[in-house]
Amino acid sequence: MGAKARPKLAIKDFLARNDLLKTFFELKGNSRACIFTEPMWGLSMNLCLPYASVYMLALGLDDLQIGVVASVYMFSQMVFAFLSGALVDRFGRRFSTAVFDFFAWSLPCVIWAFAEGFWFFIVAALFNGIMKVTTVSWDCLMVEDAPPDKLTKIYSWVILCGNLSALFAPVASILVSRLTLAPAVRILYINAFVIMTAKLIILYALSTETQVGIIRMKEVKGQKFSALLSGYKSVLGTMFRSRGMMFALFISIIVEIAFMLSSTFWQIIASRRIGVSDTMLPLFPMVRSIISIVLFFTVITRVSQLRLRNPLILGFASYIVSIVILVLLPTGALGYTGLLVSILFDSFGSAILSTLRESIVAINADVKERSRTLAMLQMIVMLISVPFGYIGGFLSSISRVLPFVLIIALFVIGMGVTYIFFRTGGTNK
Repeated sequence: MGAKARPKLAIKDFLARNDLLKTFFELKGNSRACIFTEPMWGLSMNLCLPYASVYMLALGLDDLQIGVVASVYMFSQMVFAFLSGALVDRFGRRFSTAVFDFFAWSLPCVIWAFAEGFWFFIVAALFNGIMKVTTVSWDCLMVEDAPPDKLTKIYSWVILCGNLSALFAPVASILVSRLTLAPAVRILYINAFVIMTAKLIILYALSTETQVGIIRMKEVKGQKFSALLSGYKSVLGTMFRSRGMMFALFISIIVEIAFMLSSTFWQIIASRRIGVSDTMLPLFPMVRSIISIVLFFTVITRVSQLRLRNPLILGFASYIVSIVILVLLPTGALGYTGLLVSILFDSFGSAILSTLRESIVAINADVKERSRTLAMLQMIVMLISVPFGYIGGFLSSISRVLPFVLIIALFVIGMGVTYIFFRTGGTNK
């Protein structure tokens, strides 16, 4: 009897000691609605993303055109990031998330599904950039009524839920092997349209407007939209006077650029240089996601909001190691083995950087001006990031290794700035 009871006690003790799991079971209100519906994003868009760049190649785009599409996407993000704070304050967090998610994700999925060439992807990229409105509205919806000391764990669950789609990656692989690349990806985008549309409807039904959102809607009622945008000047002043926000802005910029370059050109270097077949492409992100899930429960959950320097430096270093391995890989069986090792370091680095990037911003943002602060931060990040899609495409047209060399340079700078920031008295505030 005692022997049978021990495993149950061990599991119960593990659940009680694991902060990440405790946070999950303690979620309430909007935080719970956002986290519980987030796996639907993974079951829709994450099944398409491993094929996004090679899908464009299959439809006749070259490396430079793919880079141009990435830059147009980032330009659109920049424009809507600027407008997002005013839009979210005017229409509320809940309504903005539902409406703009449709235009940012559901509509582009239809365009991608029936794309025939370069201009289809340009139009889809322009609509897809609207996602910066929902980046602000969804973040506000999720965290504004949440306990401040749980923010890092909440963002960990966001990323973790996105990784759960890894379990369905073989479905995409089977479709590609049966139907060939382009027809299979078209089906995946149609699936994404259905699930993303269902997600935004369910989230709207399960959520309520936040307390800060209600206050802001009352405060801006009757004001001209231009007046709302003019309020950004004071928000910018507050941001630039905050050492913590400036550090958060820097981290957001380099991580955004690096992840954009990696997501755009990883598929190309894996398939065209290392020789990974189209049917095998989604299996590597699947492995990456599974590793990330394990890391979240064993490593990321131990990261404290009060001690961020070493985790950040470790995240940068791990990602650099993954890229060094990636660019040195040969073709054939050895290339596949090395790619798995690269993905191991990639999973660790990206899990830390993705979580801490969002957490540092959320911790340092002005609570009363969160929507406009996030809007300005996103706009500045996109403004600086826009040229890097084209730069990445140009570098890739010379050598498919060069975009990844650029990532290494950015993260070496990131390690240095992180060390200096905390060494000279930097804190969360």
